[in-house]
Amino acid sequence: MELESGSTNRQSRLKLYKSTLILAYQSFGVVYGDLSTSPIYVYASTFSGRLRLHEDDDEILGVLSLVFWTLTLIPLCKYIVFVLGADDNGEGGTFALYSLLCRRAKLGLLRPSHSTDYDISSQDSCLLIKETRASSLLKEFFDKHHSSRVVLLLFVILGTSMVIADGILTPSMSVLSAVYGIKTKAGGLHDSYAALITCLILVGLFALQHIGTHRVGFLFAPIILLWLISISGVGIYNIIQWNPRVVSALSPYYVYKLFKLTGKDGWTSLGGIVLCITGAEAMFADLGHFSQLSIRIAFTAIIYPSLILAYMGEAAYLSKHKEDLQRSFYRAIPEVVFWPVFIIATLATVVASQAVISATFSIISQCWALKCFPRVKIINTSNQMHGQIYIPEVNWTLMVFCLLVVIGFRDTDMIANAYVYLFVPGLTVIIVMFVTTCLMFLVIVMVWKRNILAAFIFVTVFGFVELLYLSSCLAKVAKGGWIPLVFSLIVLSVMYIWHYGTLQKQSFESHNRTSLDMFLSLGPNVGINRVRGVGLIYTNVLSGIPPMFSHFVTNFPAFHQVLIFVTFQFLTTPRVSANQRFIVSRIGPAEFRLYRCIVRFGYKDARKDSYAFETDLIETVRVFLQHESDDGDARDSVSEMPVNQHESDSVSEMPVNQHESDCLRDDVSMRVENGSGAGLARCRRVRFCGVDNSKELEYLEDAREAGLAYMMGNTCVLARETSSFVKKFAINIVYGFLRRNCRSPSTALGVPHTSLIEVGMAYRV
Repeated sequence: MELESGSTNRQSRLKLYKSTLILAYQSFGVVYGDLSTSPIYVYASTFSGRLRLHEDDDEILGVLSLVFWTLTLIPLCKYIVFVLGADDNGEGGTFALYSLLCRRAKLGLLRPSHSTDYDISSQDSCLLIKETRASSLLKEFFDKHHSSRVVLLLFVILGTSMVIADGILTPSMSVLSAVYGIKTKAGGLHDSYAALITCLILVGLFALQHIGTHRVGFLFAPIILLWLISISGVGIYNIIQWNPRVVSALSPYYVYKLFKLTGKDGWTSLGGIVLCITGAEAMFADLGHFSQLSIRIAFTAIIYPSLILAYMGEAAYLSKHKEDLQRSFYRAIPEVVFWPVFIIATLATVVASQAVISATFSIISQCWALKCFPRVKIINTSNQMHGQIYIPEVNWTLMVFCLLVVIGFRDTDMIANAYVYLFVPGLTVIIVMFVTTCLMFLVIVMVWKRNILAAFIFVTVFGFVELLYLSSCLAKVAKGGWIPLVFSLIVLSVMYIWHYGTLQKQSFESHNRTSLDMFLSLGPNVGINRVRGVGLIYTNVLSGIPPMFSHFVTNFPAFHQVLIFVTFQFLTTPRVSANQRFIVSRIGPAEFRLYRCIVRFGYKDARKDSYAFETDLIETVRVFLQHESDDGDARDSVSEMPVNQHESDSVSEMPVNQHESDCLRDDVSMRVENGSGAGLARCRRVRFCGVDNSKELEYLEDAREAGLAYMMGNTCVLARETSSFVKKFAINIVYGFLRRNCRSPSTALGVPHTSLIEVGMAYRV
């Protein structure tokens, strides 16, 4: 038995090792494309300003030392050692950190509005860690100052908008830089031809996105591996051939010597040094596709040493060929292997572009799920990998902007300067990294419950380095860096105004919902008729009757024989398991046949088609009625318990597939709100359990056979007349424009048009 047990353990370990190595191999084509292609343009961009090479090698050795220590401190120490451990149920990225703080520290404006939302992470061991004084003080501060939550959300959105800006220039910069390498052999080639080739490659790349990254990226990992082997091999050759002394640049003394010799010019060159870590954030952002161990193995064993050798080899070549500065990468390639390396470089830049495009899709999907981005069409391109998605509107918009960048910056010097002038490193790469550093401070103190001194050391070390690079980039805003800055601020404004308008709309619906007592009294007063079929009423309110449905019934007194009020909740957690997807409750007496269903999705969950959703929903209600009947028959005693005000219409509720249903009560003391939505109107006793639900099940089956109809609100959100000009501009103009031009709620939720009923209303918020 012991031998069999030992053999089983060895097999499981071997299986784990094999899967980890496979994931590490796959990560080359998805995570490291951008980071591994940076050597193409780092030195040319660094020396494109006032920093110049002199007869001695102090400047080139100082730049090499800066590159080495930047790669060591940021990607290796910060991300590989610390940040990867701050995953949110296996997911990474800026919004993953924010959702982690929202769920476990209860920060931010995206707090779940239903008490059961926290049940998903109730088993998390982090919740069992004892609260520290520092974490208590921070929570008290955020609870006391609502504006701090707004600032935190804006800070997170700022980092996200920078990543989206990164998705515009990285494909243009990478592909154009690679294509311009051909000019080292064909110097007479006009810039317009290189730009045309780049545009054709980009159009082909974006046109392939609809088939899914799992197909497009099938050959990406071997391409990046060939690329890394090529640049490391060329680097070793150049070190031996031209200047083995460059190895001494690994000492930080040369960084000190560089700044001592160059002063302000050395500081301004930091904008080019930042290019060596573009793509490092992808190690954390794409964590959901892989695992912490696989990403760490791939970076430390292959990526990091290959990049160091490549930068050292190019520095060795430059120390002897200073005249080739602007074409140093391709000039440093030996003649015999130039064309194979050039072809691999072009393919590798396409891989780098693919990684950025895929990351942009993932980030916008998270923002959309968390109500921070207008509704777009999200297509899941893989059944195995939930994170592999395609967003048509975003894809073609990115393509147009990338083509405009290539056409506008037709030569290497201009586009390299554009990169330095904040397009990617200044207010995309560095700000995203700085946002991650600040959020990690909150995670260390409030989620991990560690000593605040450790958090301060983390922020001080990494934050100081990032702010130093950021200050260099900010100095060039007036020289062209304002372009990506303006674009990022526009994206930030759109995301925040959409979030603000959505919250205002939901707040109006919550405050203007009709109480259950008032709705039940409408029947005899207006002569409501029941028609055959099931009516699915889509609403955002979790208690009471939505104003849209009350408006409909008042003007058209008829509705279906079975009504289900459906509320979708997109939670700040990556995925929701199937047994926690639906929560069903009853509204009013059994003879009314009114139900409420809360449908919960994580921001990485795939949406089902309308037919599958209908089937699951009706089956959930059927199981709920069966459990209610079974539990009622088995119970002799009568219990009485007041229901929370926020769940005033829920007499019993049960997650689908839950084997042990919640305690259903024979008599329930129900809190009923008055028409204004406040106060206790009266208590009424309604008998639910201990009754035969067979007739209800028959009604449900009969209604399902008659057909389903969907009812949704088609609202016009307007600011009140007394509102400020800023609010009127944000709500009436910006939010109104976005609502009119984004995908409609019915299209986004996959509601069939032939079964849709839309009710128009004007909301004054």
